[in-house]
Amino acid sequence: MVQDVRYVTDEAGERVAVLLDLVTYQKLTAARSDSELLTGLSHDELVALAESALSVDAQNQLNDLLSRNIEGALSGDDLATLDRLLARVDDLNILKARARYTLDHLRPLAP
Repeated sequence: MVQDVRYVTDEAGERVAVLLDLVTYQKLTAARSDSELLTGLSHDELVALAESALSVDAQNQLNDLLSRNIEGALSGDDLATLDRLLARVDDLNILKARARYTLDHLRPLAP
């Protein structure tokens, strides 16, 4: 958490710079080198992303294909669709994990 923030002002009293404590500065600069962090998103956008899910239609289709796959009743096209949906789930889970990781990383910096 930012404990001691000081501002540098110009002659007109406008803030032109900020001084941070060393720990906060180190966390901010470390974030720039961590490619897993999702930068450029607001806190609310990260929360929305971390809580996202497949659409209802895609989830229903996935459930149907998984059930039919257990029974061995999938055509080649159905198997390809199942593979695409499972890849989408994997990508979504990775993105959600990165959003949660970013939120966890930024939490100590919140005022």
